[in-house]
Amino acid sequence: MSEEINSGSILAVKNVSKHFGGIQALNSVSLDVRYGEVHALVGENGAGKSTLMNILCGIIQRDSGEVIFKGRPVDFTDPNQAIQAGIAIIHQEPAMLPTLNVIDNMFMGRMKSHNGFIHWREMEARTREYLEVVGLTLNPRAIVKDLTTSQRQLIEVAKAVSMDASLIIMDEPNSSLSEAETERLFEVIRALQQRNVSIIYVSHKINEVLQISDRISVLRDGNFIGTVPKADASVEKIIEMMVGRKVDTRRQAGSAPRTEQPILQVKNLSGEGFEDVSFDLYPGEILGFAGLVGAGRSEMARTIFGDCKPRSGQIQIEGKPVEFNIPKEAIRYGIGMIQEDRKVLSLFMERPILFNISMARLPRMATNGFVRVGEERQTAESFVQSLNIRLSHLDAPVRSLSGGNQQKTVLARWLSTNPKVLIMDEPTHGVDVGAKAEIYGLMRNLAREGIAIILISSELPEIMTMSDRIAVMHEGCLTGILSNEEATESRIMSLATGSA
Repeated sequence: MSEEINSGSILAVKNVSKHFGGIQALNSVSLDVRYGEVHALVGENGAGKSTLMNILCGIIQRDSGEVIFKGRPVDFTDPNQAIQAGIAIIHQEPAMLPTLNVIDNMFMGRMKSHNGFIHWREMEARTREYLEVVGLTLNPRAIVKDLTTSQRQLIEVAKAVSMDASLIIMDEPNSSLSEAETERLFEVIRALQQRNVSIIYVSHKINEVLQISDRISVLRDGNFIGTVPKADASVEKIIEMMVGRKVDTRRQAGSAPRTEQPILQVKNLSGEGFEDVSFDLYPGEILGFAGLVGAGRSEMARTIFGDCKPRSGQIQIEGKPVEFNIPKEAIRYGIGMIQEDRKVLSLFMERPILFNISMARLPRMATNGFVRVGEERQTAESFVQSLNIRLSHLDAPVRSLSGGNQQKTVLARWLSTNPKVLIMDEPTHGVDVGAKAEIYGLMRNLAREGIAIILISSELPEIMTMSDRIAVMHEGCLTGILSNEEATESRIMSLATGSA
């Protein structure tokens, strides 16, 4: 890294390394961030992004190397030192106390007081001022649990501004935001740039990285691969740097071969959040469901899976009407579901990987109430191998896995039940590009084996790449079903917004 570049930089990282036991998380990493720029940091899970960000924020300490901030060497031993120096971090999941109000969360640990009396009026006025910076017109006394995810995320940005941060690290800040909310976040980022605030933007969404960043730095396996100016970057180039190989991102879906009999028929189904939905699903088909946040796709899927009770309508499996009161009944008929939030709805984070894979199949592996342990372990090991789940050992807690390997663990659970229909709700949410490509390959293999897949995704490129047909929902209603050939982004969005 040249001194010429460093002289115009707010942050310079030089040859930083970090070990955790026998694992080298960072290996002599060097990069710089300029004043007022948005500098994206990308890489697969395990590339070292979080380790580097935690070092910059004083959460962990580096083993070797140097960090220069505003022209001076720094060595933060706790997060407060980083905050006082002007570095703030916004985590993927807002670190807020939900039962307290916005003022409390904004000034937690920094309450304005005099002689033991807290200056509530001053803090309320300043909270309004900082909220205005990020475009929020909230009541500062609003309780956080009553706010939307996007509002909480923007409050975290406002909190960083309130700390007079000159460098803000945003770790997957829009992972739970809609397209409109993401665009609002980008407006805030551009406004911060006008105030000469520097941003490190950590994300898996390469298209958005190319949209918002000035430069992109890539880490792979703890090593710095390079920094690319926005003008020289492309999706293919960044992905190849991230994974060390070319990943095919072209549209690959087509019309799946049809049989006479659909495997699943949904007729005039209504429930909480959706009305009068009808469609057929064929063996070997990937039927994508597109729509904006609140369109009712997840609610419909959970109803098909027996997790929610329908108000009216009918579900048929291989031409026979069925009624599911609980998911266990749907599983018996060959339906599996990967839920939208794997950590909350699918995985038991503190339980072993073995249990998380085998739990749906345990009744079939038991004799007189006792699980056949050898069969359980053999089944799990076979799926670990076939799905390429990277783990230390089967008895490790599932939280020890990366996001992509956690998702493959959920997939292994349902494949162990030999499903006929697999519902996949946001299956690549929070996973890196390499793991995403692996999941896509697995989905195509499952479809070739005759398993019918319902794919729900908020990422339009994913829907268009993977789906044989695309069903579009708007405000709980099915507004159209398009073949892969006739689907375009504009046509899908016109159906998703109700303007078609």
